[in-house]
Amino acid sequence: MKEKLTATIIVILLCAFLIFLYNLNKRQKVLNIKTATQITIDLNGNNIADDNETVCIPNVSSYTANLPLYKDEIKSISFDKGISIGYLADKFAQEKLAGKFVKIKFTNENTPQCRYAEIYTEDGKYSDMLKSSGFAITNGAFVNKEKSKEIINQSEKLKLTILNHKSLKYHKLSCEYGRIASDAVILEHKDLPQTALPCKFCHIKKKNTVKAKKTITSVPNIISDGSVKIILTDYTKIMKPDRDCSHEACKELVNLFNCAEKSADIALYGWADIPKLKAAIENAIKRGVRVRIVYDTQTSSNNYYPETQNLLNLISEKRPDFIAGNSKLTNSLMHNKFIIFDNKTVYTGSMNFSVTGLSGFNQNIIVLINSPEAARLYALEFEQMYGGKFHTLKTNTITGNNILLNDGTKIKIYFSPQDKGISSGVIPLIKNAENYIYIPAFLITHKPLTNALIESHKKGIDVKIILDATSIGTRNSTLSRLRQSGIPVKLENYAGKMHSKSIIIDDTFIVAGSANFSNSGENKNDENLIILENSKLAKFYKRFFLYLWAKIPDKYLKFNPPAESKESIGSCSDGLDNDYDGKIDTDDEGCR
Repeated sequence: MKEKLTATIIVILLCAFLIFLYNLNKRQKVLNIKTATQITIDLNGNNIADDNETVCIPNVSSYTANLPLYKDEIKSISFDKGISIGYLADKFAQEKLAGKFVKIKFTNENTPQCRYAEIYTEDGKYSDMLKSSGFAITNGAFVNKEKSKEIINQSEKLKLTILNHKSLKYHKLSCEYGRIASDAVILEHKDLPQTALPCKFCHIKKKNTVKAKKTITSVPNIISDGSVKIILTDYTKIMKPDRDCSHEACKELVNLFNCAEKSADIALYGWADIPKLKAAIENAIKRGVRVRIVYDTQTSSNNYYPETQNLLNLISEKRPDFIAGNSKLTNSLMHNKFIIFDNKTVYTGSMNFSVTGLSGFNQNIIVLINSPEAARLYALEFEQMYGGKFHTLKTNTITGNNILLNDGTKIKIYFSPQDKGISSGVIPLIKNAENYIYIPAFLITHKPLTNALIESHKKGIDVKIILDATSIGTRNSTLSRLRQSGIPVKLENYAGKMHSKSIIIDDTFIVAGSANFSNSGENKNDENLIILENSKLAKFYKRFFLYLWAKIPDKYLKFNPPAESKESIGSCSDGLDNDYDGKIDTDDEGCR
């Protein structure tokens, strides 16, 4: 009896000790830096910046370049100088805290705007770092006066400007029109978007005194080379999605349905009603075109794409990826976005058939392939799914495929999860790259791909990556690791999503398709991935990538623009929930 009691006490004590250790080491993620002393921290673990999650550092303040939160902390310092010091202070906070997991120790002080707490990083107490850095202010004076002198000298060398994201006009710090702009952010002049124009009131009063920033307003975004056509959507020009079907991505699809003679087989993740496209499908069915569809169960049942049901009501031959008695497989995604027309033309790529996709609001790559052989391989995949074999139930049908088109373009096609396209197709290209690897993609979480990119970078290959702003919150994201390895990675700062899943290599190869560069994209979901070998197409896409790279400020090589904030151009006026927190535009904390 005593032995059992002793054992029970030991178990209880051990559990209590483990709970103590858990609470001691529990860390919470920093989601956003409002100012150097106002930090948004994920207190409830939902990875969303909620209104009650702003933590303020007690007994200390600082300057900020966040215009709505700017205060005259020291009366003798001018607005321009205060903003410049604040810009450096915000930058310091970003370097110390952004995206990191920290410990929190709350004080008893609270306000409607803030919960006061000390923040601890692996490097120590954050308020101590702030004080020693020279940015901290108490009782109207800098705490570390020697350091503050250095900061003031450094701030005077900055060339800062106020950018109104909505109008894309930039102003001097002293400009009253810049200060009252409702959608403004402070940037260094070198970080201005190439399309930004100077405010005529504060910059162009005297002729030839200010040189306009050299701009590249556009580059070609459509190319056709023999049997392949590529359409790239330029989301830097479209600030709101619409249903007009005025973008080439939508018009091309309407034309294909209007010209279809026998069949159109659709593999679709989500759908939104675009009147012209819907009418083209209805007319095709009326002409006797056989239209079939396979689609994702979750998007149609969970209201992620609620209008999908409207399309399903038109089509009698349809199959969801629901697997009876197997919720694990059903919960994998049918993430394809391809259509086979008359068994000779394939329309595929990264674009969902949604409002944000078909309007060009999101950044996507669409590939049209006029090839009966390519259509045959896509048809084999479609028939497996239409027959009820989704996800890991499918079998490999195209091992060793190499399609040579009449124009000399070589194509390899991979379907997930059976073909392991990232491991068997993409990674060997990465490892054999000789000059450059450019990646515009929604996210990267695939570890072997990340390893291959890092190794290529170490060999001297020019690796550049653009990821969507929401990828910072993606579970298993390798963003930090890529940056730490020295690879330049920019997070985009536009309202639309960087939704491409693509790679350009050595003026030779283009990787494109529906598959994100993730474990799920390779091993769980139904996806398609193609590798095009065509120098003309690769050079075209490279030019477009470098155009996007130049439009995204270098600031975002290191700092992360919140997806719905004044830093993400257009996100506060597009009518969308860009960061998936249930709040839109000015209802979102980042846009107030």
